[in-house]
Amino acid sequence: MSFFERPALEFTTGPHPEATIIWLHGLGADGADFAVFAETLAGVSPSPLRFVFPHAPVRAVALNAGLSMPAWFDLYGTRPEDPQDEIGIRRALEAVSGLITHESRRGIPPERIVLGGFSQGGAIALHTALTGPSRLAAAVGLSTYLPLANRLAEDLPAANRGTPVFLAHGTEDLTLPYAFAVKTLAVLKHAGVPATLHTYEGLGHGVCDREVEALARFLTGVFSAGALGAGATSV
Repeated sequence: MSFFERPALEFTTGPHPEATIIWLHGLGADGADFAVFAETLAGVSPSPLRFVFPHAPVRAVALNAGLSMPAWFDLYGTRPEDPQDEIGIRRALEAVSGLITHESRRGIPPERIVLGGFSQGGAIALHTALTGPSRLAAAVGLSTYLPLANRLAEDLPAANRGTPVFLAHGTEDLTLPYAFAVKTLAVLKHAGVPATLHTYEGLGHGVCDREVEALARFLTGVFSAGALGAGATSV
């Protein structure tokens, strides 16, 4: 049975895209939640981009009293010491890795793909970009954390260690406290991953204009000439 219950939303900034941004939404939302990024971030690459916004499957979530909602994996709590749905996280990694493979078959290799997400989607984006089978151009995590962080040292392939990571978090986030971002940054730095954390005073569990502007600057650097592998053939 397929992980995805419906096809992802896709947008391109021009014919024959040469790079891809895959974006994972947060708990309870769907791919349309961040579809505006296809317009907001359209100018970060000098060549055409493809944006892919997949939809998480609807499933029961323990933290939601067992009620069903779109979720990348099950949640048992929001404290660092709470158990994690390792099976669900691994299954989501495999599904998102499949999206990356699909892009490769369409002519865009992993080193020209950025994987990002917000909240629970950001958790899967970070986990997949760092421990998945392919070295990506970059990873982005907004208002999120790295799941299974205690396993990173053993799960991080050497090729993925150089993947640049953009983290952003509000200091007033009551859903995933700012301490999650601080801990994630420390874990990544300890593993030798080039990560940066952008902090936004007074911001809750959401995204602000200054954050999007910083993300656009980061992605412009990623997609700048010479920053990505050359020679991609797009279809």
